[in-house]
Amino acid sequence: MRFEGPSILGIRRGKNMEDLTVVLVITMLIAGADAKTDSPDVSALNVMYSSMNSPSKLTGWQSSGGDPCGDNWYGIECSGSSVTKIKLMGLDLSGSLGYQLSSLTSVTYFDMSENKLNGEIPYQLPPNAVHIDLSENKFTGNVPYSISQMLDLKFLNLGHNQLKGQLIDMFGKLSKLQTLDLSSNELSGNLPQSFVSLSSLSKLRLQKNEFTGTINVLAKLKLNDLNVADNHFTGWIPSNLKKINNLNTDGNSWSSGPAPPGSEDAGGGGIGNSGLSAVAITIIILSVLVALALVITLFTKKSSSPSSHFLDEERASQRRQFTPLSSQELTHDMMPAPRKSFKDLDPASLSVSIDMKGLQKSPSIGNRNLQSDTKSSLSDSEFASRLNARRSTSFRSVSYALADLQSATANFATGRLIGEGTIGRVYKAKYADGKVLAVKKIESSLFQGRKPEEFSEIVTKISALHHPNITELYGYCSEQGHNMLIYEYFRNGSLHEFLHLSDDFSKPLTWNTRVRIALGTAKAIEYLHEVCSPSITHKNIKSSNIFLDMEFNPRLSDCGLGTFHQRTSQNLGAGYNAPECTKPSAYTLKSDVYSFGVVMLELLTGRMPFNSSKPRPEQCLVRWATPQLHEIDALERMVDPALRGLYPPKSVSRFADTIALCVQAEPDFRPPMSEVVQALVRLVQRSSMNKRGESPGSSGRMDDFDY
Repeated sequence: MRFEGPSILGIRRGKNMEDLTVVLVITMLIAGADAKTDSPDVSALNVMYSSMNSPSKLTGWQSSGGDPCGDNWYGIECSGSSVTKIKLMGLDLSGSLGYQLSSLTSVTYFDMSENKLNGEIPYQLPPNAVHIDLSENKFTGNVPYSISQMLDLKFLNLGHNQLKGQLIDMFGKLSKLQTLDLSSNELSGNLPQSFVSLSSLSKLRLQKNEFTGTINVLAKLKLNDLNVADNHFTGWIPSNLKKINNLNTDGNSWSSGPAPPGSEDAGGGGIGNSGLSAVAITIIILSVLVALALVITLFTKKSSSPSSHFLDEERASQRRQFTPLSSQELTHDMMPAPRKSFKDLDPASLSVSIDMKGLQKSPSIGNRNLQSDTKSSLSDSEFASRLNARRSTSFRSVSYALADLQSATANFATGRLIGEGTIGRVYKAKYADGKVLAVKKIESSLFQGRKPEEFSEIVTKISALHHPNITELYGYCSEQGHNMLIYEYFRNGSLHEFLHLSDDFSKPLTWNTRVRIALGTAKAIEYLHEVCSPSITHKNIKSSNIFLDMEFNPRLSDCGLGTFHQRTSQNLGAGYNAPECTKPSAYTLKSDVYSFGVVMLELLTGRMPFNSSKPRPEQCLVRWATPQLHEIDALERMVDPALRGLYPPKSVSRFADTIALCVQAEPDFRPPMSEVVQALVRLVQRSSMNKRGESPGSSGRMDDFDY
């Protein structure tokens, strides 16, 4: 909008104040129109656009950057700077939906129906969606478990795709769901018991699948539209369902004659007579006795093997109690204790191809580990000799059969799901001999357009990585379009869980333990950057990718998988990305340093890198914390309250100094990881010297130390 000179002059000469008000209001509206779309939304749409093969019909869309709300991208509706609706139905779109839909936290309406999208439905969908329509595409796989957490969902249509497998028991929290359409797929098995929780459901379409069993679980739902035709259902149709006006039950194997008493109860057929009741009671009693005997056996076995660090029971989404190493002295080189996982493995039973003689000579395993494996801590000749010794170690990853992994993960059951990330889901694999491994099932869409041999190259690259603070690759699986990596399993979970998901019964990580985690992680990154040749850029450093062993030593995961993030480099969660990471070519080793600085900030403050529930100035951790890192009073207020003041102020100050160096906006100003390691080692050395200088009668409180 343009204002002519006389109008402005008129206002300046004292013309009616209402004119000035109008000008100011219009100016504010123009400024608001120029407001940039929230960066997580932009990033998610960039990835989505690239994953759909950058269709030209999506006018305004870009594969990097842009302003969807301000520039009116096709099919996008916004409220303020947030994307709220995505309507791209019937456009003949192909490819996949990408892996960042979970960043679209304000999207309530998501319609991608009547296209040619393929691959598995992303397990990360817009988390607060009310309406999701992905019908009439070519999606494969199963219904994503993340839907179970969409508490506001009212409409879900996944019909007319190529979905297979049994429905997971995942509908218990979807009390607002009104319409569910899973028709014309290849879904099988019994209907999940959690269907009984769909109290608001009025329309259910399950026709043209391969479902079996009864439909008794639907008996008490308040449905007015039900279609279960052309399946393999058996039993009787509950009388309550027969009253539905719009009902189609054709094409099933229903039982004839009157239904026995209780057969229409939700959840399964009842018992028709007292004889059957007695049998049922007997079976229940026997089951309880058998279960009790198993519990006693497991307890006895666990008591006789106190060194075992594997979980014996499924504890999905449950936090665990632990006792941090509050009194353990931080040693000079701060390396973890010798690994026990190789010793626990049985090469014969797991078919692991290991040169055991070479393994014993490896400098990273034994009574004393190679100190950080870096040039900074060794002479050139010593470094070269140890590195050559490491390279002589023979360790080849094992090819696991898909059938074996399906058996060990209970066919990748929900109860075995232990994590989800930008690359894929991670499942716990349990074997009969007690071994427990972690299976990373890589998203199939990430292999679109790639050569088949690329996965083998990735496995070879990761297999060559050996460091005490990096998760070991035990094997891989590449069958029937599935690509999986098998790693060691850590009972203690990730650093993210301890910092951000702790409940009232968990104890916080002590300051010494936090410093040790930072130093171990820094050494792992230093190994990737300065020991590996060529250097490896991680591209996914975040607290959820740092696992803790039984002694709370850190193990960095996802190493060597940066190739999957080449398309956008926007793989990290909000708050971890360095400012320069707007395109793949801009991502460097110094970008990893920035991400590690953010992890250090998490250790210092206990805050998440980005938290939309905080006041706007505090939402981005780096922006909020950076100006305060050199102010003593402000720094004291920033420290994680969970530490309850039990930390040495000078140690915290030096820790903050290192953070400030890592999260600088200019990549060239950030230090190399070897310097970060040296700074943290000096911090630990001061801690050790002060502890050795304690008098026998000192209190031992953390604030007594001055380091």
